[in-house]
Amino acid sequence: MRLVCAGLATVDVVYRVDRIPGVDEKAEATGVEIAAGGPATNAAVTASALGAEVTLVTAVGAHPLGGLIRADLAERGVRLLDAAPHATEPPPVSAITVLHGTGQRTVVSRNAAGAAAGVPEGLDRALASADAVLVDGHHPALAAAAARAGRPLVVDAGSWRPVFAGVFPHATVVACSAAFRHPAPPPAAPLARDAADTATAEAILATGARHVAITHGPDPIAWWSPSGSGTVPVPRVDAADTAGAGDVFHGALAGAVARDPGTADLPAALAYAAAVAAIRVAHAGPRAWLADPLLSTLRR
Repeated sequence: MRLVCAGLATVDVVYRVDRIPGVDEKAEATGVEIAAGGPATNAAVTASALGAEVTLVTAVGAHPLGGLIRADLAERGVRLLDAAPHATEPPPVSAITVLHGTGQRTVVSRNAAGAAAGVPEGLDRALASADAVLVDGHHPALAAAAARAGRPLVVDAGSWRPVFAGVFPHATVVACSAAFRHPAPPPAAPLARDAADTATAEAILATGARHVAITHGPDPIAWWSPSGSGTVPVPRVDAADTAGAGDVFHGALAGAVARDPGTADLPAALAYAAAVAAIRVAHAGPRAWLADPLLSTLRR
């Protein structure tokens, strides 16, 4: 099974604290880890851990910090196709603070703001042989090229990005965060969550996307297809770290779509992705969850 993930790569500096500091306060971290991050990158690492042959298409560049990303990807078995190999500016760095006891996190990142990544040589070949493609929209040129490839497409829609207007019509599944809202004309009054989700899903389906899913953390995943809608429960776990859980969900979902390109059983694909994300949430740190024996039972 071959996947292409196109989108953001960052250097993540993850601090674990007993309390989140307030304004002008300091907090001493109880632990710190550094790993490659970003939605598409975390999805690629997940898919590789689940047995897929994965190519990550992103912008890393020649800055020394890029070496951290390259080394982590190599260790995780992810092939890198760098869209900006000669760029001298540092890659984006995300500062992530995880609260011990709840797993809640705060994130400060510049993402890909100001970075211009073109379409690298070799992308067409990688896409042509892919069983599925995932995009997060952070590098618009990459997202647009991947969407036009005609492969089964999973879109990680964390927040609205203008490139999604051209990407959604090609999507097999648009997987949205609870905060995502399509920029259709807003209602006259604020909607309750279920109504707001339905309005968002209907707007996305109207673009030509085949399926829509909206996650709500530990609450059930809502889904919509032309033939119906429903919810999928999420496994209950004691949360140790929620950072990157959505990215892990999307990577597992892309693998499920690769195995079932027509997505005949969307609820089953979502349940599988939720089971993988639950393993992630149960472990502190960006990579410890990959050693959980339960993960091997989900490899396909």
